[in-house]
Amino acid sequence: MSTGREQIAVRRVLVVDDEDALRVAVRRALETEGFRVEEAATGGDALTAARSRPPDAVILDLGLPDMNGIDVLRELRVASTVPVLVLSGHAAEADRVAALELGADDYVVKPFLARELAGRIRGLLRRAGTAATSGRMVFGNLTIDPSTREIVLDGSLVELTAKEFDVLAYLALTPRRVVFRDELLRAVWDSSAEWQDADTVTEHVRRVRHKIERDPSSPTRITTVRRVGYRFEPAAD
Repeated sequence: MSTGREQIAVRRVLVVDDEDALRVAVRRALETEGFRVEEAATGGDALTAARSRPPDAVILDLGLPDMNGIDVLRELRVASTVPVLVLSGHAAEADRVAALELGADDYVVKPFLARELAGRIRGLLRRAGTAATSGRMVFGNLTIDPSTREIVLDGSLVELTAKEFDVLAYLALTPRRVVFRDELLRAVWDSSAEWQDADTVTEHVRRVRHKIERDPSSPTRITTVRRVGYRFEPAAD
């Protein structure tokens, strides 16, 4: 019987951080989980590595010696939807929102447990693999295709990050059902409110709405159930 760990044993993770001790700790935790790890101590080295041999996931520190990690994230997102987990020494909401708006899939504040970080990466990749096994979903002018991870709206492709796609696909799997924020954290981030701020869900839903709703300020496709969560409406206006 195949296990989740066996399924991701050949996945490659690029760890970007200028602290040698941190990279060693993260490498050990990831290799214990079956990942292959490549390291970069600068933003320039990270971009070179990502372009020459695209990784399956990136762990990116924002405090790099040669350039801001946000700029590295922006460059990565120009041509790639690779899952990116951002590390930061700052817990400020503005920093988290900035990273998520640029396409980060997860945000972790230092200090952290290396094994928790490995679990988060494992969850990112497992969610992507799970979504790919689901069938094509068509809701009027909106098509969600997990096999190709493409979104088509009114005949045009919509660019979503890996995590934005996972949020939308998960909601669309059970139309009209109310999905709690904690459920989304577990299903999409492999986490919980105990480890991760539920605002991560709120921010990703906001970004998805801006890409698929005719009027994001008055959404009809992904509606909010106050104090509970969200519901996907299969027949939006």
